[in-house]
Amino acid sequence: MTDAGSPVRQQWQQRHDGRDAARRSDAAYREYVSARMDGWRRTAYLLCRDWHLADDLVATLLLKVFQHWATIAAVEKPDSYVRRILLRTALDERRRAWQRELPVGIVPERAAAVTGTDLVADRQTLVALVAALPPKRQRMIALRYLCDLSVEDTAAWLGCSVGNVKSQTSRALDTLRSGLREQAH
Repeated sequence: MTDAGSPVRQQWQQRHDGRDAARRSDAAYREYVSARMDGWRRTAYLLCRDWHLADDLVATLLLKVFQHWATIAAVEKPDSYVRRILLRTALDERRRAWQRELPVGIVPERAAAVTGTDLVADRQTLVALVAALPPKRQRMIALRYLCDLSVEDTAAWLGCSVGNVKSQTSRALDTLRSGLREQAH
């Protein structure tokens, strides 16, 4: 019989402890992800305006979170860390070449008469105007108004000064307002 201090026993104990730690880590990952999945999906949709692409972004996010779980679990604000991963994943996806084409089933002969509510048209106009903004201003608008971050948090996320966030956000909003005024006339 081997004693508790033998090298074989110590090696077995280290493997056993490592497996227990891995099980606890996997359980913590599953618990963290299942509690936040719906919110991530909604945020992904707000970033890309397509439910299918939002699901793809969340799937990619899940893989990245799993790969870096030890780091994420150790940080003070894991939700901020994961939100940054989601934002960067969405930006990377937008940069892909295939994303620039929008397939349609049937090309209309002429423009359809306006029907339905103006809200849908205004939303589409606003989405197009935001898409026309420079990428940094788009990120600022998304972080400030879609993710509801403070000016300070937005500056920290983007690695710039608070004043830069304020001025660039103000310019982006001015651009959006003038674009909406032009569309109204």
